[in-house]
Amino acid sequence: MNIKIAASAAACALAFSSAVLAQAPAAPPAWKQGMGDKFKDSPLAPNAAKNTETPASEIPIDKFKVPKGFKIEVWASGMPGARAMVRGDKGKIYIGTRGIGRVYEVTDAGDKRTNRVLVDKLTQPSGVAIMGSTLYVMAIDKVLRYDDVENKPDAMPEDITAKFNLPPEQHHNWKYLAFGPDKKLYVPFGAPCNICEPSEQYAQIRRYNPDGSGMEVIAKGVRNTQGFDWHPKTGELWFTDHGRDWLGDDGPEDELNRITKTGLNFGYPYCHAAGVVDPDVTKADKKATACKDVTKPVALMGPHTAVMGVKFYTGDMFPAAYKNTMFIARKGSWNRTQKLGYDVLHAVPSADGKSVKMTPFLTGFLDAKENKFLGRPAYLMQMPDGALLVSDEQLGAIYRISYSGAPAKK
Repeated sequence: MNIKIAASAAACALAFSSAVLAQAPAAPPAWKQGMGDKFKDSPLAPNAAKNTETPASEIPIDKFKVPKGFKIEVWASGMPGARAMVRGDKGKIYIGTRGIGRVYEVTDAGDKRTNRVLVDKLTQPSGVAIMGSTLYVMAIDKVLRYDDVENKPDAMPEDITAKFNLPPEQHHNWKYLAFGPDKKLYVPFGAPCNICEPSEQYAQIRRYNPDGSGMEVIAKGVRNTQGFDWHPKTGELWFTDHGRDWLGDDGPEDELNRITKTGLNFGYPYCHAAGVVDPDVTKADKKATACKDVTKPVALMGPHTAVMGVKFYTGDMFPAAYKNTMFIARKGSWNRTQKLGYDVLHAVPSADGKSVKMTPFLTGFLDAKENKFLGRPAYLMQMPDGALLVSDEQLGAIYRISYSGAPAKK
């Protein structure tokens, strides 16, 4: 009898708990944080990723436009979510992803490319970097090192996570990695929110020795950089940064910044773009000083354009006017009624580095009339012959841009 009573009581408790859980409202997704009552009925939401393969025959390459004398073609395909790219000494290319959790390896056979999944089931492993024959892969919660990766296709990586002191939050914590001229590994740690006052682990760019030692914070107040590169002549680091969401269609704009010395503050969360004081985290008596001592952007990159990869061009294939100038990918907006971005810009820095002149370079991904996009250019990589590769995260493809006119003078 007691057993029956106990079992009945347990069943009632379970039913009650299930009912309570069923009635409890689900936590809002991270991208809704900071949206405010003004936007509570907004239909805007992040663009859905396409995590299935897109055959090369279905990629609308004829709609993508480059300047006269240039040519764009599908170089590789079948890699859903393809983002940042790095190339090994022997020519194999490694590509990080975010939502799909993979790192791809692409082998170039000259007339065709084949790809395979190097590693799978990681948490947003968008960060890839290579030094010599050693590949580094960084996910939200893991750092893997592949030694002699091109010659050992089945070798297990070494897990060096413990050496990097990775903070745990996922939001804006996916990585872009690159080795600098100083042979150190540069890593961003984005804000764990749309807008908030983050702990000291976030909203910064760090650098490490390749083994994870010697960690140093080189920039603060950086909300979410997903791309950077070093000026070929000055050695200064230039980086993109995403502006916050849910302040309206027209701002704050994304940014292009440069680091002239270690320790600069780029404003987040109190000051955005060229001096926009945040209305949600800046106290009334601090608004006059919210942007004091903040390093302002070199250029504004458009509101909510999801500006991504930056690459200084140093090759000899393109005309001389492109030498030591930048290509910048804008993956494209979601927190905006009329979509914006979905392109690659050409940016020419001024001699003093305090401004840039920008013009469209790769276009045709956005149908403005229909307010729809065909693809999302994300990252750039220069090949040894001077051609430019562009990754398309949405279509899982890599495009090759070449120039058939007179080469640049050395």
